[in-house]
Amino acid sequence: MREAVIVSTARTGLAKSFRGGFNDTEAPAMGGHVVRAAVERAGVDPSEVDDCIFGAAAQQGTQSYNIGRLSGIAGGLPDSVAGMAIERQCSSGLMAIATAAKSIMCDEYDIAVAGGVESISLVQTKHKNAYRNVSQAVNAADATAYMPMLETAEVVSKRYSISREAQDIYALQSQQRTAAAQNAGLFDAEIVPMNTTMAMFNKETRETSYQGAVVDRDDCNRPATTLESLAALEPVFKDGQWVKEGQFVTAGNSSQLSDGASACVMMEAKLAAHKGLAPLGIYRGVAVAGCQSDEMGIGPVFAVPKLLQRHGLSVGDIDLWELNEAFACQVIYSRDQLGIDNAKLNVNGGSISIGHPFGMSGARMVGHALLEGKRRGAKYVVVTMCIGGGMGAAGLFEVA
Repeated sequence: MREAVIVSTARTGLAKSFRGGFNDTEAPAMGGHVVRAAVERAGVDPSEVDDCIFGAAAQQGTQSYNIGRLSGIAGGLPDSVAGMAIERQCSSGLMAIATAAKSIMCDEYDIAVAGGVESISLVQTKHKNAYRNVSQAVNAADATAYMPMLETAEVVSKRYSISREAQDIYALQSQQRTAAAQNAGLFDAEIVPMNTTMAMFNKETRETSYQGAVVDRDDCNRPATTLESLAALEPVFKDGQWVKEGQFVTAGNSSQLSDGASACVMMEAKLAAHKGLAPLGIYRGVAVAGCQSDEMGIGPVFAVPKLLQRHGLSVGDIDLWELNEAFACQVIYSRDQLGIDNAKLNVNGGSISIGHPFGMSGARMVGHALLEGKRRGAKYVVVTMCIGGGMGAAGLFEVA
């Protein structure tokens, strides 16, 4: 059977949503930036690319709403290159990579660009139009199907007795690991700096001005974080009906809203060898699974065993794990239920510290896992995450 290999990866730095360097940058612009960089890094002719597949939890960028095609156009791919959008919430970037890989393996593509992008700043608003955003048919079948993910984290915390202290301790670990990785330059090979125009809102005059900025690093993490500062934060659910319910989830032990994009170039293994390209890794497979919608955070507990069983592997065979840090509680529960060694898990921090542009994170995690796996001499890496609505996804890659 044909094999799909990843020959390059490129991403933006992650900028704080609404307040960071990408707060006025359109999703196709970010997507195009990393498409262009990944193709240049791979050294392939853009006309050789068959498809550009991008994941996004909420697409943004004109009326065509195909973020794959739009990112390809913005990234300088010729008209001959098709594009497609993938949406499976927080796993969208991972699913884009898996979709491209399977088409390569089935002899439908030879070369593809795959990745993820999210502009939370330009899509998510504080005052959503609720008209017909909720299906009554779905609610009749599952009253928790539309439960906000923050609330599902409270459910997981209580249902599985994950204490506030344990969550804060894990969050501190994420911050410390990211700070150490940044100081050691471990993200530098992934990030392609991007010039932007940043919107600056003056609260006193109520006017918005614009200034140039460069996003060349992840700016969400807080290296000065302490356990005491985390413990001092109030739970997110402190208003209205949640005033008595919120006990565990804070801004410090949950993922940060951020904007960014990530892409990789994938191709058939023999073609890569013919071109003299050294792959970063080989796609081996993906698994998805469903779970109760009110505890969507534990999705990896169901997806990972399916993935490993199909490939005849055990948890101990995996050298490096990237488990998306949507919330500390779900990472702790998934880690402990699956028996993952904490020393192999999110070794350079995760979304609690780095940030979480929903549809982009899976693609970022794949690229980072392969680069870090190569540094550590790893063989197998797994990228896994929970997914809004009650799902989990897990992808297996072999480090080349």
